[in-house]
Amino acid sequence: MAQRPIENASRLSRRQMLKIGALGFGSIACSYLDGMEQSAAAAPVANGLAPQSGHFEAPAKAVIMLMQNGGPGQMDLFDPKPDLTKHSGKVHVEKVEMFQPGSEGNTLLGSPLKFRKYGESGIEMAEILPHLGSVADDICLVRSMYNLHNNHTESLVALNTGKIFQGRPALGSWVSYGLGTENQNLPAYVVLRDPEGYNTSGTLLWQNGWMPALYRGTEVSTAGTPVLNLNPSQPIPPAVQRENLDLLAKLNRRHQQDFAYESSLEARIQNYELAARMQLAAAETLDLSRETPATRKMYGLDEPETAGYGLRCLMARRLVESGVRFVQILPPVKPNSQPWDAHDNSKTDNEAICAKCDLPSAALIKDLKQRGLLESTIVVWSGEFGRLPVSQNGKGRDHNRNAFSLILAGGGFKAGHVHGATDDIGYRSVVDPVGVSDLHATLLHQLGLDHTRLTYEHHGSDETLTDARVTSARVVGELFQGPVRV
Repeated sequence: MAQRPIENASRLSRRQMLKIGALGFGSIACSYLDGMEQSAAAAPVANGLAPQSGHFEAPAKAVIMLMQNGGPGQMDLFDPKPDLTKHSGKVHVEKVEMFQPGSEGNTLLGSPLKFRKYGESGIEMAEILPHLGSVADDICLVRSMYNLHNNHTESLVALNTGKIFQGRPALGSWVSYGLGTENQNLPAYVVLRDPEGYNTSGTLLWQNGWMPALYRGTEVSTAGTPVLNLNPSQPIPPAVQRENLDLLAKLNRRHQQDFAYESSLEARIQNYELAARMQLAAAETLDLSRETPATRKMYGLDEPETAGYGLRCLMARRLVESGVRFVQILPPVKPNSQPWDAHDNSKTDNEAICAKCDLPSAALIKDLKQRGLLESTIVVWSGEFGRLPVSQNGKGRDHNRNAFSLILAGGGFKAGHVHGATDDIGYRSVVDPVGVSDLHATLLHQLGLDHTRLTYEHHGSDETLTDARVTSARVVGELFQGPVRV
């Protein structure tokens, strides 16, 4: 048979050239390589969210992340600075970074809030945090954190994904990818936000990035229907619904046979199947009517000021208790701003948000401890950055990526312990500084995951949460009760 002449030869793709040249052997090789890549892409989804063992034994198996977006001021809440108070109103000699209008040069601003020592450990925290102070002997306070950017979104994205650039998987996605979940009827990664609205960075904080959608954070509402679109709009008898779901599963799997290497299709099918199982499990897990009046009071559910955040903290405990791997809690929303963003007045802004978040945060730690869940659950209380030691608008503070404080509790972290220090005015972390990548490596370690070995292939590269190829992220073993595991 005569071969057809090549038309539009200048438009031939590389794939077409391989197909018509060298008897088609190039096309065969290309197809084989494509098959290998597709198989690799499908491999992570093949295991789905089945429980996975880590790289080594570790104390923790779940994480609750109390995201305090807005930048809690370290020198006003967790890191007392007598020198800053002593020299308040004076011009600081060393120039500091200023970012927004209203900044008053280098005029130092002492903290308007008083500190006191809490617990047998004597950890100093602000008096407006009496409830977190009551669990001082159960927490590890890191005073030497730093981040990569001074804008909220970039810094929040970095804290949650390891980079300031959008489009990467969140910490919760990496944890659920590496360990799966212990409850196949619930998502591995759950997000509990204020039902009144989103924070100013929206859903960027719980994206799956280039991982399958199976590892994205699932939003569960604390008002009305917990999971949207989970149940049929018209009531259907359970037996009929079961038959419908079984038929849908068979059709999905039959369709998948024609697209065996499509990881996105496999992820979608598994999401459908998970949704079907959630129809029964979610309602039971999130039914708080079974909680005692004493528990509800402990979380502040009987007080309007703490009820919303307390409800999310209590739901987080129930989810972890039911086998969910990672729960992310967002604070009460603040119109047109971030809830911890104290630009106007460090005293009144902090007093307002602490009144809503202090009691529920401490209640979560106490409740986990009394139920024997704290050692196997890591609680992280953190903002994306801190505040400057100089004045903005006379009484407020601007953003500061160079220093902030965070709390770690449970999961094998030292209790009643303070790590690191900032300089005399709280501007920069100078003693045992801990970067965001160090934090991620440390959290993964306590879950039994080596941050250099937990990889996901993307565009031909083995990606890691900490970008281990180019960063010097380290596991901060000084924070652990026991030795660093390998």
